[in-house]
Parts: sequence; C-alpha cells; structure tokens
Amino acid sequence: MNTEISITPEIAIANLNQKEDLGLRYYAAWWLGKFRIKTAIAVESLINALEDKEDRAPDGGFPLRRNAAKALGKLDDLRAVEPLIKCFECDDYYVRESAAQALEMLKDSRAIQPLINLLDNAVKDDQLTNYALDPVIGKPYLNQPYEAIIEALGTLQVKNALNLIKPFIKHPTPKIAYAAARAMYQLTHEDVYGEILVSALQGEELQLRRSALMDLGAIGYVKSAEAIGEALAENSLKLIAMKGLLEYQVKRDQDNELSTDSIKLMNIMDKLL
Repeated sequence: MNTEISITPEIAIANLNQKEDLGLRYYAAWWLGKFRIKTAIAVESLINALEDKEDRAPDGGFPLRRNAAKALGKLDDLRAVEPLIKCFECDDYYVRESAAQALEMLKDSRAIQPLINLLDNAVKDDQLTNYALDPVIGKPYLNQPYEAIIEALGTLQVKNALNLIKPFIKHPTPKIAYAAARAMYQLTHEDVYGEILVSALQGEELQLRRSALMDLGAIGYVKSAEAIGEALAENSLKLIAMKGLLEYQVKRDQDNELSTDSIKLMNIMDKLL
C-alpha cells in the first residue's frame, strides 16, 4: 500500500496519537511537517509528542520527539515555542538539535536566552579548547548541537552573542566553524567572515563544499557569486545558493530596478542551467 498517497491529515493525526504502532507514529509526525498540516489538533498532537517516552532508539534517543520537533518548525505556530525550548532539557542530543533548528525557523525572541545559555555553558566548561574524542568516530565529542544553536542565534540577530559565537570559528569540526562564520557575518556584515566560507569552497571534501554553498546562500554574501559558480559541486546546489544571493540583492535594489549586481548574479545562474 502506498501510505503517502492514501494518508490524510485526519489519518496522520490519528496515527500520531495511537500508541500501538511506533512506526506509524514516527511517519505521521514527519508527514504532518512535510505537508505543513497546520491545524490546531495537528500542532497540539505534535507538541504532545515532544514528551513521548515510548519510542526509544537502541542508543536511548527519542526518534519520535526528533521528528515532532522538526515538524513543528515547519508549521509556523508560536504555540510550539515554549515546548521546543523545554526540549533543551532532554538528554537526546538530536532532540536538542531538532529543537534548535525548529526555533530558528519560528524566529521567536523567547528562544534567544535559552540558546545563549547552551552556548555560554560550553564556553564556561572550556569545551572549545579541551576536546574529548568520541571513541567511535575519532572526532571531537560534541556536548551540544553547536552548529544548530549558532545558526539560530545568527538568524535571530542576537548581537549580544557575538563574543560567544566568535571562538567557534576555530572549532576543529568544520561545519561548526562554518556556522560560526555564517552567524558572525549575519551579525556584523564584515567580509572577513564571508570570505571564510568562500575559502571553504576550495576544500577537499564535497560534503563540506556543499555546506559552505548553503551557508553562503543563506547569508546572501553577494561577493561570493563567482566563487560559487566555479565551485566543484552540483549545479543544482550552486543554483540554490545563487538564488539566496539574488533574493538578498533584489531586496537591496532601489526603485524596483535591477542593479548591475543583480544582473550579474542572473547571468551566472544562466550559465549553471
């Protein structure tokens, strides 16, 4: 049976609220978010799922809570803000990460201080210089989802978090360092931080180049246009990044006339098609 075709909002909500089939609950949370089912009962059901204790992964995590948090970020309903903030108390790293990402999407100022507190605790505990290696992957163990927290603070324009974010530019995990550069540019508009991401486009790992592309598009660093066009990555991703640059530039254009910068961006995009 093709579940995605036959399911309806009513069925998805019923599946989410039943307790017998954990797989159906997990899928229902994802489905409600994917199709932006923003009804009162859908939002309420997803908020209730943030405290689910039944769906436990072998590592002790809470898969349903993760999906519910992600879905709530897509529904643009501010009733989810406080429940998502409460997720920061969960011992599941990925629940906290999903909650931070959802709060970034909701853009509510109530999330600012809790996000700052998570980052502040990392600095106080000296987790930026004394890294513990994860014995499984051999990389620095991450106590908090720093990438998601930092990106949220940048999107929320939390300028009083500058001194907390800046040290993460030297973090040994590249994507966290990129997140810090991204947020620092959003908060200061200083080119030095945008150029950190431009330099990342020359990195050896494709996945990291992709990440830098998305960061540049998200912050609208127009000076990166040519570097994006020449980056060794899929044209589809480069077009997404260029779209972000163009949207940013068009907002800056005056009198509803396209500037030379906007025309230049469109020409680069044409070459990528």
